[in-house]
Amino acid sequence: MPHHSGRGATQNLTSNRFNLNQSEVDGDWLDAMEQIDGPAPKLRTTVLTLTPRTIISRNASPDIGFSQSINAYAGCEHGCIYCFARPSHAYHDLSPGLDFETKLFAKPDAAKLLRAELSKRNYAVAPIAMGTNTDPYQPIEKDWRITRSILELLVETRHPTFITTKSDRILHDIDLLADLARDRLVAVMLSVTSLDPKVARTLEPRAPHPLRRLEAIRKLADAGIPVTASISPVIPAITDHEIEALVARAAQAGAREVSYIPVRLPHEVAPLFRAWLDTHYPDRAGKVMAIIRDMRGGRDNDPDFGTRMRGQGVWADLIRTRFSKARKRAGLGAEKLVLRTDLFRPPEGAQMRLF
Repeated sequence: MPHHSGRGATQNLTSNRFNLNQSEVDGDWLDAMEQIDGPAPKLRTTVLTLTPRTIISRNASPDIGFSQSINAYAGCEHGCIYCFARPSHAYHDLSPGLDFETKLFAKPDAAKLLRAELSKRNYAVAPIAMGTNTDPYQPIEKDWRITRSILELLVETRHPTFITTKSDRILHDIDLLADLARDRLVAVMLSVTSLDPKVARTLEPRAPHPLRRLEAIRKLADAGIPVTASISPVIPAITDHEIEALVARAAQAGAREVSYIPVRLPHEVAPLFRAWLDTHYPDRAGKVMAIIRDMRGGRDNDPDFGTRMRGQGVWADLIRTRFSKARKRAGLGAEKLVLRTDLFRPPEGAQMRLF
């Protein structure tokens, strides 16, 4: 398959984890396809709607610092080749490859569903995380504004939230975020994986320029919104040489903390990542995968609790040590933010608004 400019994946194979039928284009005519049919049409982004019955997802993972989350969108146009959410597109009978970044789903009733869940008498307040699967501020948020509608409800109910994004589009909601921040009800994590625009364009082809993300960190911090910079994932022989520079620049921009995760390659992400390496970094593809396997116990991916977020072995220890030293030099890590849960008030019902 030819590489599509502006897209992350170089393949679009259907997942076989759920026994879905697969087909493969074949035939001698492929050699002369462009001469016969002309160049392939530009790959366009499409958006369909999903109508789930509930909107809050819950988990009990010991590796994750939240118990409930909301994903306003399925699929993500940013096209990050390393995205661990790619395999979720197989649930829609679509490829975790190019389909994941071009055939998107929106949940326009998200705020309405959330209102219903927050209104339940047995609802237990805990921070709701957004952006833990797909980015809540990917390009289609400009038109759909689902993330903003959720934030408006969280402001109304004084409900705490964690937000993870790699987009400066979050600044469009700085008014709501500043409102929540005044009561210690929000924390933002903004991802800056590389300072090199060329690397960023191949890793995250439709995500904002790294300098725009650093500027977003500065503006959020200036507005009193606590923000952490994530340099995840750290990819050996691709981005690991930038650890110290990334930590320093994030601290200069006003980040209160920095975090990282070594690259993870679950399920279909591993073959997609290998194909991406062969296309963009053929000179070091073998080296990159050898180091990843060393950090993952000899496998492409380590799914085990306790090690999947940290890695293991000499390479993982080296990255951890470098990160720790860079963090100390930048003066980070002195303050631990805990969001409040005591200010929550259930949403007003239609009847209450009559009085």
